[in-house]
Amino acid sequence: MLLIYIICAIIIGTYSFLILLFIVGFDKVKESAKNHPPKTRFSIIIPFRNEAKRLPQLLVSIAALAYTKNLFEIILVDDDSSDDSVELINEFSSNNPDIDLQLIKNIRSSNSPKKDAISIAMPKAKYNWVISTDADCILPPLWLAIFNTSIVTNEPNMLVAPVSFKSNSSFLTQFQLTDFLSMQGATIGGFGIQQPFMANGANLAYRKDLFLSLNGFENNNFIASGDDVFLLENFIAYDKSKVLFLKNIEALVTTFPTNTWAELIQQRKRWAAKATHFKNPYAKGIGMVVFLANFIIVFSFIMGVFNLQFLWLLIPKAVIDTILIYKTAGLYQEQLKPIPYLKTVILYSFFTVFIALTSMFGTFKWKGRSFKK
Repeated sequence: MLLIYIICAIIIGTYSFLILLFIVGFDKVKESAKNHPPKTRFSIIIPFRNEAKRLPQLLVSIAALAYTKNLFEIILVDDDSSDDSVELINEFSSNNPDIDLQLIKNIRSSNSPKKDAISIAMPKAKYNWVISTDADCILPPLWLAIFNTSIVTNEPNMLVAPVSFKSNSSFLTQFQLTDFLSMQGATIGGFGIQQPFMANGANLAYRKDLFLSLNGFENNNFIASGDDVFLLENFIAYDKSKVLFLKNIEALVTTFPTNTWAELIQQRKRWAAKATHFKNPYAKGIGMVVFLANFIIVFSFIMGVFNLQFLWLLIPKAVIDTILIYKTAGLYQEQLKPIPYLKTVILYSFFTVFIALTSMFGTFKWKGRSFKK
């Protein structure tokens, strides 16, 4: 029993040290400057499928972008929608003739509809800086202005930018917000210690010419998800120093949580399914440490019934996670409610282990379609 406890303690200690590195790295990433005159031209690619409910909010935020209209274009890629999405977009385009907007159809050629959509849009993009986002997002007014300043100032090849949830007080929403903030904190922390390993396709900018020269998604389009992480890996392999995180609240894209636990499980299984295909050994190592730490927490809850000493292992992980999550919440100006947060701390490891194990087998659903791992 003592040996088992020591092994568990070592794993929790390793995890805590990893999160401590992210906390240190988080502060090393400096907030980007702003207010550089508009100069960069952008092609904004937005795949969509049956998003009539969310599209109006996205379109309103596009119309409100505080950036010279002739310096950006919108390319909306319809992935076989059967609702009113196309009609909403056409109406918006008619009412906003000053916005350069293309509506094109996706052509499926792989196991990843979103990667297909981005690849189909790429030859039609007029400008060399591409930004990908999702149809269920809301864009901040200074979004392009902040990207422009970082591009002009730092001359990067890729910019990974912040994403958060439009949350409310329900436990399901607060659980997702906490989980998302932890991932965003780790993302920023990874950049701070010069080991970037995560990105989010809802707010990702990169050079079109480099995307094409690196063959886009050619080597990973058999995986349904990962349009962000695998592209990040390719850009890092080409020149890690030119891949930066855009740490600025005014570049924060807001998206929406899932409405049910069943939807959340399918979403997280989709995200987890790509992990075994990571090329970056550092990312693989992090994934293994995170899984083992959460597994130990579940194990410790069970063993604590027989030996209270195991319950002490719950404390360091909870404390170190809370520090990183609340740092990220502070940057993103999010409010975490204490009671739902405590419930999340208890449930989170069980949920994570469940997702990790179930994602290894069977299928997951996404946008009304089923996909194999």
